[in-house]
Amino acid sequence: QVHLVDSGGGTVQAGGSLRLSCAVSGRTFSRYAMGWFRQAPGKEREFVAGVTFSGDSTKYKDSVKGRFTISRDNTKNTVYLQMNSLKPEDTAVYYCAADAQPSEVPGTYTYEYDYWGQGTQVTVSS
Repeated sequence: QVHLVDSGGGTVQAGGSLRLSCAVSGRTFSRYAMGWFRQAPGKEREFVAGVTFSGDSTKYKDSVKGRFTISRDNTKNTVYLQMNSLKPEDTAVYYCAADAQPSEVPGTYTYEYDYWGQGTQVTVSS
C-alpha cells in the first residue's frame, strides 16, 4: 500500500514563498514519477509540475515556470515543490501524486497518476 502525505501549505502575501512536501510510504518511491497538481474552487484539477523517477527530467505548467521548482530526495522518500513569487492566482489546494508506471517524461494528466495525497491548502493574498 502506498500512502502520500502532503504538507507545507499556508497563507502568504503575494510575492512570498512556500515549500510543499510530500512524504511517500513504501520501498518503491524511487521507481515512481511524481507530480504536483492543484485545484481551485470551481475549477478542474490541473497539472503544476512533475519529475521523473530518476529526477533527471522535470516539467512545469507554463504559468509557474521560473517561479516553482520540483525536486525529490529518494533517500527520504519525499518530493518537494518550492514556490516563489507567489500570485493570488496560485491559490488552490495542492496535491502530490505518484505514477507507478512512469515514462521518460513526467505525465501531465491526472489519469496518469495512481496514488494521491490528501491535499494542502495554499492561499495567496493580494
